[in-house]
Amino acid sequence: MIAVTGATGNIGRTLVELLAEAGEEVVAVSRHPQPAGPAAGVRWARADIGTTTGLRSALEGTRALFLLLGGELNSRGEKPSTLLDMATDAGVERIVLVSSQVSATRPEALSHARLREFEAAVRASGRDFTILRPGGFASNTLAWAETVRTRRTVFAPFGDVALPVIDPADIAAVAAAALREDGHAGRVYELTGPEPISPRRQAAVLSEALGEEVTFVELSRENAHARMARFMPEQVVTGTLDVLGDPLPAERRISPDVEAVLHRPAGPFGAWVARNLPAFR
Repeated sequence: MIAVTGATGNIGRTLVELLAEAGEEVVAVSRHPQPAGPAAGVRWARADIGTTTGLRSALEGTRALFLLLGGELNSRGEKPSTLLDMATDAGVERIVLVSSQVSATRPEALSHARLREFEAAVRASGRDFTILRPGGFASNTLAWAETVRTRRTVFAPFGDVALPVIDPADIAAVAAAALREDGHAGRVYELTGPEPISPRRQAAVLSEALGEEVTFVELSRENAHARMARFMPEQVVTGTLDVLGDPLPAERRISPDVEAVLHRPAGPFGAWVARNLPAFR
């Protein structure tokens, strides 16, 4: 049995489907209520990994754990070792942790200190582990959905800075392989898309898919900061803008790891748009 935390999110939702389709028994763990129509072989459990509330019973009898930090990423919450001890007691033998590329490229960044703590704890757990370090997500463009729907306009900073954003479905596919297959223990995979793409080009791809003009309006860093600060902690806003505006060479690099694990190239941004176009109509 495999436990998937963050099971209603962009990665977890797809991962649950992939594992169920492969015939695995899955415990889908989320702080939110169970969605309608769960797949065969999937049991839903309501738990909070930030406080570990409800987690012990959710993990009971599982052999592998997909660990994704959500809102608890920016909260101290329980010590990582508390959660991992609980997993060990439940019989978990294999852990796949979603960290971030920034954990390695900017090791002093306060915005990713919690992820670095979890990486260290997973390494010290005595369990087989795989660490996934994705770059920026293609799904971050969902933040543009309302203004694209209502005004056919994208507002974003650093319009011509290109980064190889990754489709969350590819993260889920790599996670499924690491959870189910041997040969991934002790590995750290950097996950990126197949090519750098700028916010201005992303808006153009949306325009092409919609068949209507989508205007790109470039925000100053200050304006972008003010918008993001409405829903993100200050240190996360600052760290995100640093990466988006002045990426390091390692953050611009296209990683071969998705193709090495999945034996196919990572999906392009346009493929993600095609699947998620209703959000922008």
